[in-house]
Amino acid sequence: MESGLDYYSARALLEWQIELGATEAIGDAPVDRYALPDTSPKPKTAEAPSAASAKLKDVDPVAIAGSAAQGAKSLDQLRAAMEVFDHCELKRGARQLVFADGTPGSRVMIIGEAPGRDEDREGKPFVGRAGQLLDRMLAAIDLDRRENVYITNVLPWRPPQNRDPKPEEIGMLKPFLERHVALAKPKVLVVMGNISCQAVLGKRGITRLRGNWDQAMDLPVIPMFHPAYLLRQPQMKRQAWADLLELKARLRGAT
Repeated sequence: MESGLDYYSARALLEWQIELGATEAIGDAPVDRYALPDTSPKPKTAEAPSAASAKLKDVDPVAIAGSAAQGAKSLDQLRAAMEVFDHCELKRGARQLVFADGTPGSRVMIIGEAPGRDEDREGKPFVGRAGQLLDRMLAAIDLDRRENVYITNVLPWRPPQNRDPKPEEIGMLKPFLERHVALAKPKVLVVMGNISCQAVLGKRGITRLRGNWDQAMDLPVIPMFHPAYLLRQPQMKRQAWADLLELKARLRGAT
């Protein structure tokens, strides 16, 4: 079938089509392009979620914490190891690491629960109203955090909105706490509050546990009320005073 176009007109029309971007002439027979194989280059995709999840499951943060803690030969090295530990989500929401306060090598080591707002801001455990009360409690039995007490927390980073630490968070960071105690070399541990009892003794129920000596980390341990609890429940200060006298007696070598 003749098109009625002369050679020059047809060529000009073809060149115009090429200028528009045409790359292929239409054949006489229709082509089902959906049936043709896909030869277009495939974009690189992210790793499948299942594979990524499998990799995450292969990471054991407790083992990593344990290895990092055991590698620390001094308190300064332990602090540095905790600073670079990135497997705890609490670190991302906290201002800074809260490591310790007081005098390393003291006979008494106090273990609190977790940093609050004041501790997170200042970088030291037991500051603010609870810290001031703790200082008065210690002074009542002739102890001073700057001279003969060493203080840390179960967790070094503040939980959001001061919520209770989760069991997995405690378990993840416990190797650092155990190494902290080993390097500080106290003679007696004082665990303040339920979270500290859970982490150190594996027990909860501070009203039942307080004032009763126990054993953990190869050291005698006495549970006590947390000063923050005493601020909310001042009627419990009588029991707290009895516990302080028990600690004082122990330090004097009394049974």
